[in-house]
Amino acid sequence: MPKSKNESPVSKWKPASAEWVRVFGEAVGGLSGAEQRKMFGYPAAFVNGNMFAGLHENGLVLRLPDPDREALLKLPGAKPFEPMPGRPMREYVVAPSAFMTSPAEVKAWLRKSLAYGSSLPPKRASRKEAKAR
Repeated sequence: MPKSKNESPVSKWKPASAEWVRVFGEAVGGLSGAEQRKMFGYPAAFVNGNMFAGLHENGLVLRLPDPDREALLKLPGAKPFEPMPGRPMREYVVAPSAFMTSPAEVKAWLRKSLAYGSSLPPKRASRKEAKAR
């Protein structure tokens, strides 16, 4: 059957594992200034309206400045975040899956990601969000 042009790649994404959801929630819960909410159905963390980390399928996604991003990409299993083929998100990296068993490592990288997100200009509320208030 031919693929529909209207079929979204989002519909093919798998849910994050329960273990990643637990590890991520515990790590983000201890970060001052971080707001937890969902992005495309996945747990995510925001600061000043900017997403700085989240889960996607079976991985932890971190938004980092160039030096930290380059350092993380040198670790085995880390890779650029490309939610759709050919559409990489330039400031984001998928952390190695081994991080799931190291909450201290997750928290350390989340702190770096939070610091970077905090340095970005605050996002303004969309018209939809402003009307809801």
